[in-house]
Amino acid sequence: MNQENTSAIISKVWGMCNPLRDDGVSYGDYLEQLTYLIFLKMSDEYSKPPYNKETNIPAGYTWEDMNTLKGAELEQQYKATLEKLGEQGGILGKIFKGATNKIRNVAILYRIVQMIDNEKWVSMSSDVKGEIYEGLLQKNAEDVKSGAGQYFTPRPLIRAMVKCLRPEPMKTIADPCCGSGGFFLAAHEYIANNYSLDREQKEFLKNNTFYGNELVDSTFKLCLMNLYLHNIGDIYGNVPVALGDALLSDPGIRVDYVMTNPPFGKKSSITFTNEEGEQEEEDLVYNRQDFWTTTSNKQLNFVQHINTILKSTGKAAVVVPDNVLFEGGAGEVVRKKLLQTTDLHTILRLPTGIFYKPGVKANVIFFDKRPASPEMQTKTVWIYDLRTNVHFTLKQNPMTDRDLEDFISCYNPQNRYERTETWSEDNPEGRWRKFSVEEILARDKTSLDIFWIKDKSLADLDNLPEPDVLADEIIENLQSALESFQELKARLR
Repeated sequence: MNQENTSAIISKVWGMCNPLRDDGVSYGDYLEQLTYLIFLKMSDEYSKPPYNKETNIPAGYTWEDMNTLKGAELEQQYKATLEKLGEQGGILGKIFKGATNKIRNVAILYRIVQMIDNEKWVSMSSDVKGEIYEGLLQKNAEDVKSGAGQYFTPRPLIRAMVKCLRPEPMKTIADPCCGSGGFFLAAHEYIANNYSLDREQKEFLKNNTFYGNELVDSTFKLCLMNLYLHNIGDIYGNVPVALGDALLSDPGIRVDYVMTNPPFGKKSSITFTNEEGEQEEEDLVYNRQDFWTTTSNKQLNFVQHINTILKSTGKAAVVVPDNVLFEGGAGEVVRKKLLQTTDLHTILRLPTGIFYKPGVKANVIFFDKRPASPEMQTKTVWIYDLRTNVHFTLKQNPMTDRDLEDFISCYNPQNRYERTETWSEDNPEGRWRKFSVEEILARDKTSLDIFWIKDKSLADLDNLPEPDVLADEIIENLQSALESFQELKARLR
């Protein structure tokens, strides 16, 4: 498919956004409807030569039963199709479970059906299909009202994490909170572009490499579709992603790599109705034998879960908020255990203004699991400070791949045992510095929240950050205080 056609189909899909928005349909709803319709059309294409696949779509509810209809007839048929497919087993039922038509305007629905009908989706390259879908996911994340941004990790950051881990063919990769599948797509692309794969390796990459979990039903559907459009998993075979809470139990699988950005928000909680009929939230504590400590802090639980699912030679790159690096109690237990049983070799301090949740202060921790041994497995922790005196914003000044190039080169993925500090007594502004494990263990609460570069905004009033950065930080502090008060109030009850 040439570049011209690619841009044409992308602009057609995008062109539908505005009339839908005017009609009260959000990007998320549009994405979901596209997921259903493209899936139906692809199934129709698979049922014909040269594929001739059995699609398991019940007679009377196929694409061909719908694509020539207009007006009320089209609307009724689409509604009936969604209901029928939601009752099916396997992957079909998973994608269509609870599906409803959100496009009330039948003229727009007709135009979308015709637009999809005019393209050959199966033969379209996965790059094109992926570009269409990823673009809409990005738009959806930017649509603040939808709240969808919280599962959207900046793509440059994902690509940098993948480049540091350098995943290899025939190895397994997990993301226990995979959102719309960003880490899987970046790892898939890295392996496909950096190795010349034979047939067995290609097959493994498509069907056996990835293991994911996603808690939110609508995101789970978007993820499944995103993976298929990028040629990951078989539309009628095994599902690479499971719907549900990854933290509930040890899934039993052990993988070579984990790359993930667990959801922000410290607490895991469940909502229940009390005797007075009021809704209450209760902190969710996971009592798992494989965890080092019991806590309701979701992030600390994810770090423990990741440690469990890694093979004894596995490697992980995980986005964590600052509290994981300094919090006492369970936080200190988890940090000590990580230093003891894994090689926690690198921390990237991330700048603010790169996530859709304002003011989030986060880091990426890189650690390699080690076979059981009484010896301390971490010897040195290298820290790259990309936060002090660095300010990004989502719209005017977003983070790009170039902004992470220096970190990747300092990380030295070819051989991380050969690294050179850029910090020294003569260069106190150097962003890359190492600390021995003894220095870290001597710190209060074994804190890994370490910084050394002078913050210019504190020293020089002319150098204050942009007003929107300051505003974000104020919002973040207020939200954090509010959460603490809410927790206190719940305890007082």
